[in-house]
Amino acid sequence: MQPRVIAVLVARNGAKYLPRTLAALAAQTRRPDSVVLVDTGSSDESLAIMTATSPTNVVSAPGSKTFGRAVARALQVAPAQSADTEWVWLLGHDNAPDPSALSAMLAAVEVAPSVAIAGPKLMRWDEPGVIASFGETMTDYGRSVSLVSGELDQAQHDMHSDLLAVAAGGMLVRRSVWTTLGGFDPGLPSTDAALDFAVRARLAGHRVVGVPVARVASAGPAELFGRRSLGAGAQNRVRRSAQLHRRMVYAPAMVVPLHWLALLPLGILRSLVHLIAKRPGFVGGELAAAIGAAFDGSVPAARRTLRRNRRMGWGAIGALRITARDLRELRSGERSAAAATGIPPVERPGFFAGGGAWVVLLAAVLGILAFGRFANASALAGGGLLPLSATVGELWSHVGYAWHDLGAGFTGASDPFSYVLAVLGSLTFWSPSFSMVLLYLIAIPLSALAAWWCAARFSTKAWGPAVAAIAWGVAPPLLASLSGGHPGAVIAHVLLPSLVLTVVTAARSWSMAAVASVLFAAVAASAPMIVPALLVALIGWAAANPRGAVRVIGIPVPAAVLFAPLIFDQFARGTPLALFAEPGLALRLATPAVHELLVGSPAAGLNGWDAFIAALGVPAAAAPVVVIVLLAPLGILALLAPLLPGAARGIPAMVLGLLGFVTAVACLHLQVSLVGSTASAIWPGAALSVYWLGLVGALTLSLEGLGRSARVPALLAAVFLVVLAVPSLAASAEGATAVAASNGRLLPAFASAEAASSPSLGTLEIAAQPDGGIAVTVQRGLGTTLDEQSTLAATDTVVTSDEERLAVLAGNLASRSGFDVASELDSLQIAFILVPHDADASDSTRQRLTDALDGNRVLTPIGDTTSGTLWHYNGLATGSAPGGPGPLGSTVGIVVLVGQGIVFLVAVLLAIPTTRRRRARSARVTGVEGPVE
Repeated sequence: MQPRVIAVLVARNGAKYLPRTLAALAAQTRRPDSVVLVDTGSSDESLAIMTATSPTNVVSAPGSKTFGRAVARALQVAPAQSADTEWVWLLGHDNAPDPSALSAMLAAVEVAPSVAIAGPKLMRWDEPGVIASFGETMTDYGRSVSLVSGELDQAQHDMHSDLLAVAAGGMLVRRSVWTTLGGFDPGLPSTDAALDFAVRARLAGHRVVGVPVARVASAGPAELFGRRSLGAGAQNRVRRSAQLHRRMVYAPAMVVPLHWLALLPLGILRSLVHLIAKRPGFVGGELAAAIGAAFDGSVPAARRTLRRNRRMGWGAIGALRITARDLRELRSGERSAAAATGIPPVERPGFFAGGGAWVVLLAAVLGILAFGRFANASALAGGGLLPLSATVGELWSHVGYAWHDLGAGFTGASDPFSYVLAVLGSLTFWSPSFSMVLLYLIAIPLSALAAWWCAARFSTKAWGPAVAAIAWGVAPPLLASLSGGHPGAVIAHVLLPSLVLTVVTAARSWSMAAVASVLFAAVAASAPMIVPALLVALIGWAAANPRGAVRVIGIPVPAAVLFAPLIFDQFARGTPLALFAEPGLALRLATPAVHELLVGSPAAGLNGWDAFIAALGVPAAAAPVVVIVLLAPLGILALLAPLLPGAARGIPAMVLGLLGFVTAVACLHLQVSLVGSTASAIWPGAALSVYWLGLVGALTLSLEGLGRSARVPALLAAVFLVVLAVPSLAASAEGATAVAASNGRLLPAFASAEAASSPSLGTLEIAAQPDGGIAVTVQRGLGTTLDEQSTLAATDTVVTSDEERLAVLAGNLASRSGFDVASELDSLQIAFILVPHDADASDSTRQRLTDALDGNRVLTPIGDTTSGTLWHYNGLATGSAPGGPGPLGSTVGIVVLVGQGIVFLVAVLLAIPTTRRRRARSARVTGVEGPVE
């Protein structure tokens, strides 16, 4: 008996493809006996096109959201006439068959009565010589795999006909089998619906074949049924949902509860794998698929359908599944094909062949000459430097949201810089304070190394990176920050080139975006004042790279989470500008002039040239001239960048430099920290590092643009910049700077010895101020370390009741009165009084203070120490000092640590390097509006 064929063509928003598909259907050498056209609620001209073609055979099914439901609706209006010989041909609006497609498939099924499903070779819609899909299978874990995809059709697969499954587009299925099996599973999306149907047909005892000589055009994957586009993350969600549904349906009854319990844990584990594999866009879909599968009400009905029709065991399809080895070979072939079409890399200067190693070696020599005197030190002190906590545990106890033993003490957010110090201190866990010594020893060569790698990214010749490394390694902002004891500014300077390098590549790589986010957080924590400039630069870069804007815009997220508790506290007390305060020990700063900022000097003295010229006996007026001459090559080359070939690359560097300079000027006018009773401006060193970074970037691009003519200006710039650094390097080598080696002790030895056995013991520090007043604070235990410092305390302008209590105590100690000093010292657990040495203090005030303390009968003078003059309170009664919860001692502290930990864990997982994966043909499939597979 002659077979009867019903062609069912399903469309949703497929007006772009329908004319070609309908014409191809009409041109079949063996035409279908009847055609049913189904519109599933199109919003374009699809329904009108189908009505004009066949007004009596159009079915409107707006509620049919999947391909299978639309086919079922069509078959309801086409009653079966001869079920044993009746076939259904499934087509999507973008499935245009070759003229002989139907006849070829009918010929294949007529000679094999056991065949119930036949599928054509799907070809790309716009590339008819390339295979879109031919055959489907699955792994032992149920993951669907397309056997052939994206290959040039050279008949290499025409010998393969016995398949586990075929795609839905172009499928020819015996109607009786369709009816018996219940069609496509309504619990599945269009994805995997054909695979599941074919598996059930196989288990019912039928065969599935592919017919390679039958060709049908296809414009996209099945998950795009009715959609204009679908991102990679959404595609993964649809596919994972289908896989989990099939797993719950196929699993033995006794194993289903285990699968159900494993859904969410497995979803979380796979989410972590996606993060490591640089697929963060898959995480949300992975979790959504797991949760959806846990509450999938269609599973019981699907299991009953499978059980009712199953005639064979799972072993019957075992040979048709793909093995792990074959899957690896398949993926390897796909990667090889992708690599063969890759763009050859641009030749960059080599680190050794390009002179980078020699430049870094020179920088290391300069670093040793300047700071080699610290090689045997265990800690550093002076300027804004203090020793760190003695143990790694103590370092990490000062992060997050906790109690701070500063002044009268308070509970609040820690500075994000405390995380940076905790990480650095953990690297030298045997002596955390040594990390600061190590930082000083390697800051110059490490800066040069970072700058070389960054500049090499923009260069094809060796001169640019070499000069950039020298310019950055001996940059005036770096040397001034080292001399003045500003560790935050030093760390920011060292990291800035690496941040630029990762940000530039972040638009194309999740891994680099994650590394950039961690670096951005470290830079922001070390130098909050440059965050606005960096944010403006990031926004500009995102605008210039719209396709990677999501990655770039996400870079500040870890920093935002790190700063969130501090932002809340500062805004709550009405001091939002205090967020830009320099972390660490607050200092009185001598404000430089604007013209000194222009030459890169964050402190008064023109990078040390004022004093250097004076020491040589040369008139002081010569210093500005010398500095300008030494900076002339750098300035001229930087200004040339927008005028040379590749000028577009020089403009961002100049803009970055301008942002840094404006920030430096703003630092001078923003006085947010208090040192005693004196308001102090923000150290502009880090801002000038951003300014210098722009200049060095422009210089690098100019040398690249000059080509072979770059040698002389490059040499001139390098030599002049090294000469410019001579006064700063010499001062550091001679020890004529604020920073000195330290034994790590913060308090006099007598106080430290007693506090070693009583960590809560307090030392009241009363410091004479330049204006004749006094400043008071309390140091607990062995003293207040660098990691215990807080900008919340340094920028606090409101006197609390506890601080007023300290002030009253200090005032009565500083003068003879009838105040009961002993009871107050007992209450606050203060055993020592220290009047520190301070060159800026008023001598008369200090003398009156020491006289009053000497005359106090409850105090025993200890005498002068290296830290100041010390008195001991011998009658201290046993008690408890004021205190509060640690980072894990309160709900807020736990929430802060967990939240910050999760964000940084995600960033680190994304940053972990993995093997290079095959780049997708397109990040987003577009232009497809209907079913194809």
